[in-house]
Amino acid sequence: MYDISETGSNQAVLAAILSGIQREASDLEFCSRLADAAPTQEHRSNIMRVLESKRPRLQQFSNLYAAMTGSSPTYRFAPAAFSSYAEGLRIAYQAGMEEYEEYRTHSQLAGPPILQQMFMDAFRGAYENIAQFDELNRNVSRDAGPNPFVVNIEKVTEQNDTYRTAIWTGEHLQVTVMSIGVGDDIGLEVHPTTDQFIRIEEGQGLVQMGDSKDRLDFEARAREDYAVMVPAGKWHNITNTGNEPLKIYTIYAPPHHPHGTVHLTKAAAKAAEG
Repeated sequence: MYDISETGSNQAVLAAILSGIQREASDLEFCSRLADAAPTQEHRSNIMRVLESKRPRLQQFSNLYAAMTGSSPTYRFAPAAFSSYAEGLRIAYQAGMEEYEEYRTHSQLAGPPILQQMFMDAFRGAYENIAQFDELNRNVSRDAGPNPFVVNIEKVTEQNDTYRTAIWTGEHLQVTVMSIGVGDDIGLEVHPTTDQFIRIEEGQGLVQMGDSKDRLDFEARAREDYAVMVPAGKWHNITNTGNEPLKIYTIYAPPHHPHGTVHLTKAAAKAAEG
C-alpha cells in the first residue's frame, strides 16, 4: 500500500483519482444510454467502442485508489439527460473536452509513476473519444443516399427536431424526417409529378387534400402509426392538432428536395424554396 498522509500533494493525488473514477463511471452510464438511442448500427457500434475503452480505465483508477487508501472508492454522479440522440452526442463531446483538460492537468501531478501513466493514457483516450464524437455529430444528419443504408426510422424520426431533414436521397426516391410544432402545419403545397408517403411516428394531425388549394374536400384525422398517401398533383396539408410536436417521415418518389436538404425551421424552408 502507498503511504498517504492527510495533507499535501497526496490528497491532491487522491482527489484526482476519485475525480477520474467519477468521470469514467458517469461516462459508462451515459454512453450506455446514448448507444441505445443511436439510430444506426454503425453509430451504436462506435459508441460501444468508446464505452468498452472506459471499463478498464475505471477499474485501474478504482484499484489504485483502493491500494492507496485501503478502501473502495465511494462516489455519486447525476446522470446527464438528453432529449435526442444529436443532443446526447453534443453532451458527450463537451464532456470529452472537459476530461481532456482535466486528465492533462492531472498527468502533471507528483505521484507514483503508475498514476502518471494512467492519466497520460486517459488523456490520450479522451482525445480519441473527442474525435469520435465529433465525427458522429457531423454525420448524424448526413444524407446517406444514394449508398446502401439501414436505419431505425422510428428513432430518427422521433429524435428529429428540425422542420425537415433529408436522410436518404436516391435517383428514384427520397426519405425526409420532419417535426411540426404544436398548432403549426406542413404548409399547403402540391407536387405535380411526385407521389408522397407520410407516416406519423408521434403526435396527431388533420390531413387535408384536394384538386385545388381552395377546395380541400378530403379530410381525415391521423395519429401515431398512421400513414398518408398523397397522389401527385394533389394539394395537401397536415396540421398538428395535438399538444406535442408532430413527428413524421416522408417518402418522395421521385425525390423532391435537393440532396442533403436540412431546414431547421419552416421559415428557413420557405426562404430556401423561394
